[in-house]
Amino acid sequence: MKSEFLLAFNQICSERNLSKEVVLEALQTALVSAYRRNINASSAQNVVAEVDTNTGAARIYVEKEVVEAVQDDRTEVSLEVAQKIVPGSKLADMVMIESTPEDFGRIAAQTAKQVILQRIREAERDALYTNFSEREGEIINGTVQSVSSQGVTLNLGRTEALLPKNQQVPGERYSVHQRLRAYVLEVRKTSRGPQIIVSRNHKNMLRRLLELEVPEIYNGTVEIKSIAREAGARSKIAVAARQAGVDPVGSCVGMKGVRIQSIVNELGGEKIDVIEWNPDSSIYIQKALSPARVLTVHPDDDPVEGRTALVIVPDDQLSLAIGREGQNARLAAKLTGWRIDIKSAIEAATEAVRRAQAPEMAERLTEDVQNSLPTVAAILQRHAEQSLPWNSEELLALRQVIDSIQKLLSADRDASRAAARAAAEAARAPQAAAPAERILDLQALLARIPPVAFETQLADLGLSARVFSHLEKAGLANVGHVMQRLVEGDEAMLSVEGIGPKALAEIKTQVEAKGMGFLPEVAPAQPEATAVAEQEAPAAEVPAPEPELTLPAPVVTPPAVEVAAPVEAVVPSVEVAAPAEAPSAAVEAAPAVPQEAVATTPVEPGLVPETLVEEEFDEDELGKGGKKKKKGRTLIFDERFGAVVAKRQRKPGRQREVWEEE
Repeated sequence: MKSEFLLAFNQICSERNLSKEVVLEALQTALVSAYRRNINASSAQNVVAEVDTNTGAARIYVEKEVVEAVQDDRTEVSLEVAQKIVPGSKLADMVMIESTPEDFGRIAAQTAKQVILQRIREAERDALYTNFSEREGEIINGTVQSVSSQGVTLNLGRTEALLPKNQQVPGERYSVHQRLRAYVLEVRKTSRGPQIIVSRNHKNMLRRLLELEVPEIYNGTVEIKSIAREAGARSKIAVAARQAGVDPVGSCVGMKGVRIQSIVNELGGEKIDVIEWNPDSSIYIQKALSPARVLTVHPDDDPVEGRTALVIVPDDQLSLAIGREGQNARLAAKLTGWRIDIKSAIEAATEAVRRAQAPEMAERLTEDVQNSLPTVAAILQRHAEQSLPWNSEELLALRQVIDSIQKLLSADRDASRAAARAAAEAARAPQAAAPAERILDLQALLARIPPVAFETQLADLGLSARVFSHLEKAGLANVGHVMQRLVEGDEAMLSVEGIGPKALAEIKTQVEAKGMGFLPEVAPAQPEATAVAEQEAPAAEVPAPEPELTLPAPVVTPPAVEVAAPVEAVVPSVEVAAPAEAPSAAVEAAPAVPQEAVATTPVEPGLVPETLVEEEFDEDELGKGGKKKKKGRTLIFDERFGAVVAKRQRKPGRQREVWEEE
């Protein structure tokens, strides 16, 4: 007979739906905790429990140290006893000794009971989480346990599930003890066990219900391509057969609609449209708009604006194609993945006739379409005056004109897109070539770095200690390396850690002070013919025209004004323009002289141009005693620029002999 322990052990495993290994591990952990509590053993000591599953006998093994004289039998064992259990044991060895107590005591037994229950509960929670996490995305059955403002709680047997408000079907009413099917949306792991979130308005719930009710879908003979659902109102399903000779729509509907009707009842009367999927977008969109009859479909796949389809329907089918509050068109767009624009036949035909009358469009139309334009215009006129039903011949005539115009418009759009793509590629071509040109420029500059720069050490530049240390850390050992960074741009030098704008300016200044500039650029060799021609007929040296010194109009110059020292330079000639500012009203100005009549006096080589002093009087500002303030400005020749520049004197209180350019 089986022992009582084995019967109880198996009963726990079956009731809790746990494996024997999990329950046995919990029991061993409980025995170890009870032993530690009974003898007050240290948590650092190694204690192992073994349980015989057949008899239920438990043994405790404790790791003890081998000593000559035992002082604490909880952690020590004598050498003789250790050698009997483990032959060859020596002093200071650690051996496992059986230390099963005769009675654990009441407190230890209570501790073991609590540990067993806690471990079993944790194992049960983990098992529940593993079980339902594997069923995520499947259909589960439950019973309504409670209904609150936050949602509906379903009893799943060993655990509960929550049906939130946003996952409920609009219009459904739930009552306690009502049986429901729900779709497992998410399983979360919490300290109190798994939290299961279920849904009834998810579109995949309709997919799982079809797999349960339709065997062809479950075994893969019929494939569900797409689902569009508005829970509680209407759904559309696109199916395709993966095996020849199988009707996908008939398989889903079933004989007399038995299969689809059971799904409708489960979803509370939700209408379901089952259509056959087609690889042709026009036919697929046409079927997606069922039950409305479609005249023609013109898809337009734009890579920028997306996929758009223009659907033309007869006037009596327009409201049916759109649906209540646009529901049918909205579901068709979700099902196909296309944006659908629906137009009536009269509106589309009127626009097509208007476009066809344009000269540039009329030249591109075929003769049949041009001949049918008067007929179409008459049809539109007749239906505009009277509410008459459409016959098939009239619809065919309208369709012919609409299709012809839409094909031409589609060709124009494709041509414009192709031109735009070509323009974009042409614009990207220079950008792609720019990096290559920059590389060539950098290589040319790098080749112009003098060799002596690589022989000059970084310490010879005379940089500050801080800048020198940062450059040395960056691996720049000589001036040549620094110039290589400068060739790449300021950003390359600023990327060095610790180098900022001030340090960059210091580096540039010191490099220039050392006189280590770039080598001159080598000019390309000239053709031999040009060189021979230059040898045979050397060009005559044409002396540069000597600029003339243009004397300004006479100006009254007070004797108190100082004249700046002349510039010590030899220039061929200088031309000084007349002052632009008019003299003050207190000074009587000379009559204006035309520009052609201004006398010019050339300056002979070797002579220094005379410094011209011009006085300005400010009429608006008066000093003390009614005297007018005077400003001095001097026109002198500047060798750096090769031209006459105006210079003025600083205000009193600063350096009076220093002149600045104006």
